[in-house]
Amino acid sequence: MAEFGVRDMSAPLKRVLMRRPAKSLIDADAATWHYGAAFDAEKAIRQYGDFANFVEQSGAEILWIEDRGDGLADAMFTQDPLLMTPHGAVLLRPGKAERRKEVALHEAACKKAGIPILGRIDGFGTVEGGDVVWLDAETLLIGRGLRTNDEGIAQLATILAAQGVDALSYDVPLWNGDDACFHLSSIVSPLRRDLALVFAPLLPVALYQILQEWGISLVEAPADEFHASNGGSLQVLALKPGELVMLSGYPKTQAALETAGCTVQTFEGDALCVPCEGGPTGLVCPLLRSAG
Repeated sequence: MAEFGVRDMSAPLKRVLMRRPAKSLIDADAATWHYGAAFDAEKAIRQYGDFANFVEQSGAEILWIEDRGDGLADAMFTQDPLLMTPHGAVLLRPGKAERRKEVALHEAACKKAGIPILGRIDGFGTVEGGDVVWLDAETLLIGRGLRTNDEGIAQLATILAAQGVDALSYDVPLWNGDDACFHLSSIVSPLRRDLALVFAPLLPVALYQILQEWGISLVEAPADEFHASNGGSLQVLALKPGELVMLSGYPKTQAALETAGCTVQTFEGDALCVPCEGGPTGLVCPLLRSAG
């Protein structure tokens, strides 16, 4: 069986790249990293442990990047510096300048794991993993916003075209301003091949239409919980089709997911995910999703 490859955002999670936060998060200056008032490093580390337990219990193999005090506080959000495709990895270039050194950590991890590197985003291009969503094996959705720019999208589209993959890009809203983190995955989370959680008021019309065209049913996230969590209530991680992990404290969103036939596990992220602007999807970089 192949040990890498992602073409479906909800297929069973088999292998992931993660980084357990430690000294770099403890030493982080909240203002520098744009962390909110509720940020508490020690509590965040405990909450991360609870989340990691769900991933481990799912049976997924975790490849760990160690935090040895390199100062890269955001590196626990391993989704953003790399895109895994069915054919290998693409090294991305985060729009947040403080995060760009993380790419070398992902490159080293891929080489150690024997995962081929198909290409990388360079120059003035930026793409973050939170802005890319697989629609199907031949179609990638990309959000154009403050973290992912036109140059990055053009480079990524060229890399993917060589693999027979179409890249479709959509503008994402400004939302909370220049310094805030807002990704495509902040407004759409795949739950199964035929089901996605969305925040409809911010969903680009063209994206809504293609989801409809592909026959994907939509669960609409309650607006009050979306706003209260700065979008974190919508960033739901699928461990396998319809088996989800989300932040606790958003019962209406959880109920909507369960009504749609999903099973939901929750963990506290009030010190980790909400102030650090990243949900459970951002805490893992899937290296292999497969039904086999």
